[in-house]
Amino acid sequence: MTLNRRQVLAGAGLALTSGVARPASAAAPDEFDVVVVGSGAAGMTAALTAAERGLSCVVLEKAPTFGGSAARSGAGIWIPNNEVVLAAGVPDTPAKAARYLAAVVGDVPAERQQAFLAQGPRMISFVLRNSPLRFRYMDGYSDYYPELPGGIARGRSIEPDVLDGRVLGAELANLNPPYLAPPPGMVIFGADYKWLALALVNAKGAATAAAALARGTAAALAGEKPLTMGQALAGGLRAGLMQAQVPVRLNTGLEDLHVENGAVRGVLTARGLVRARRGVILGSGGFEHNAAMRARYQRQPIGTEWTVGAKENTGDGHRAGQRAGAAVDLMDDAWWGPAIPVPGTPYFCLAERTLPGGLMIDAAGRRFVNEAAPYSDVVHVMYDRNPTRPCIPAWLVVDQNYRNRYLFADVAPALPLPEDWYRSGAVVRNWSLDGLASDIGVPGAALQATVSRFNHQALTGRDTDFRRGDSAYDHYYTDPAVIPNSCLAPLWAPPFYAFKIVPGDLGTKGGLVTDARARVLRPDGTVVPGLYAAGNVSAAVMGRSYAGAGSTIGPGHDVRLHRGQRRLGRGEELLPQEQQREHDAAVEADAAGNVRRDEPERGEQDRWQRAEQPDADVRHRDVHPDLAEDRRHRRNHLAQGERDERDAQQRGHASRPQRTVTVLGHPPILKFLAEQTGMSPNGINGCGRARNSLVEIGAGRPRRPQFPGCCGFVTGRPL
Repeated sequence: MTLNRRQVLAGAGLALTSGVARPASAAAPDEFDVVVVGSGAAGMTAALTAAERGLSCVVLEKAPTFGGSAARSGAGIWIPNNEVVLAAGVPDTPAKAARYLAAVVGDVPAERQQAFLAQGPRMISFVLRNSPLRFRYMDGYSDYYPELPGGIARGRSIEPDVLDGRVLGAELANLNPPYLAPPPGMVIFGADYKWLALALVNAKGAATAAAALARGTAAALAGEKPLTMGQALAGGLRAGLMQAQVPVRLNTGLEDLHVENGAVRGVLTARGLVRARRGVILGSGGFEHNAAMRARYQRQPIGTEWTVGAKENTGDGHRAGQRAGAAVDLMDDAWWGPAIPVPGTPYFCLAERTLPGGLMIDAAGRRFVNEAAPYSDVVHVMYDRNPTRPCIPAWLVVDQNYRNRYLFADVAPALPLPEDWYRSGAVVRNWSLDGLASDIGVPGAALQATVSRFNHQALTGRDTDFRRGDSAYDHYYTDPAVIPNSCLAPLWAPPFYAFKIVPGDLGTKGGLVTDARARVLRPDGTVVPGLYAAGNVSAAVMGRSYAGAGSTIGPGHDVRLHRGQRRLGRGEELLPQEQQREHDAAVEADAAGNVRRDEPERGEQDRWQRAEQPDADVRHRDVHPDLAEDRRHRRNHLAQGERDERDAQQRGHASRPQRTVTVLGHPPILKFLAEQTGMSPNGINGCGRARNSLVEIGAGRPRRPQFPGCCGFVTGRPL
């Protein structure tokens, strides 16, 4: 396609030579101080900042809409110490944030980390002053590794508040639509989805749904056009640009960079050359929809059909930057997440794989990962294991009890799944585990054994294989009514379902290498004059990891443009600007250790572990023997559970703690639980009563049933 475009341009009188465009006619091209490529969060924030500094600016957008992937997203933003989180009482400090980020991202240069942490809060304040955007704190959305030094279990993420789309006027029609539209008549925030999944079984979930409906009703009565999440973020930034009189040219894609005397001085588009007196800022997104680039740089199997990124993200900025001499990094990585390949667009799994009563298996019918781990970690494990123990696709297995209780994607509890999901092979249903195994092509005996072992662990509340529930993050998308571990519940009620899981992504995270001022660098470390990059076109500041919800958007928000433009105002030649660096992918699923989830911040105060666990510090040292080398080691520990499981199977049941368990409940359910957990049925007596009673495990403290849907009284004591 690029070649054809060049041929067309050549026929129009433009000569392209070695990536340098020179006009063949004397007609004066457009000219601005700053030319921004891409109208996502990174590009629009950069343009807004340039305009506020008194520079002329234009935004060039390839798509017929503005907003890019940011408009499609949930728009969480992870930026420590910003004024929104501090006003909410989050106990954050610059030193704490620096310790945490360093532990998460590993060997990302310290000056890049420092620039992000210093400029990020200023960027949030700048956007609040120069646009109609307002933000809300996502209370309780934990940092993804809260047990690391400086981690906060309460979280640091924020999201846009409601924006009335009428501020955009006719431009509202040009806003890129969301990835998943909210139900009609409801105004939903990103933080609501945790509770909406539980609306049928949890009072707060029902209240959250009612509040979302009330907001929608109030907005309709007032004649408003409420926008939230990515729609509010992109719409608010666009409204700021409209107020600053910054044009956004749609259907104007980057063809190449215009270079004069070794410096980037403009952008060549199909409509002609747009000159830049001070610099060009690339915010053109990733290359997730470029099949050739994905095949070249990324592990197989890969393609373009599993991503939820904007379809226009085909690596135009990457290729133009490389032609100008830029170095690239992290090209094999992405903002990964398990996805279900349903017809139309893949479904990116968040709560579905974390809610109790589900587990993920590989082609051998075995669990292989902490299902509740950060989504990028899960896919890293899938790719790491797949060559030797195939797990692409994997399968998420749940039972009817799970389906009766929880929202799944946009399907309400107990309602049938769409028929085209079954026809496409995205989901399989069967009344027995053996039948389900046969349908998805895994060994029946292995699946039975896996479910039996998982159910046994669910009864005790401890996942000794993969430590699901050890981290506070694991408990965000779970059911608080399920105890002692809100992540774990047995699978007991047929029919059973298996959802196909593939490596999805929110976009790629590899791109042009930049310094702390967002200047694009060559392989030898020298600067490409006049060229800057932010967002997914640049190599992410998060490296191969993911600090918290909104790590893709937060660092990509052009946070360092402010410093550069102040310098520019004093007469500097080049326009420094945010080097955006994001961070999703990455590391350790179960390296946490049972920390106390009622602590507002963990890491430093309780040594990442519960005080009542005598081996807590020893276990943590095993997981993180050296924080300076943590990033290289964490993913290896994801596979430790697999080795533990194999060793346990080789030792046999004799190696497991022997327990006597008495269960009172419905006889068919109790018989199934006994079979699945490997417990002797001798102590099972049917109560014949359909009511909630208590569950007592281990220490003898009475608790509610940890497997909803079954009444019972369970006691267990080591023999």
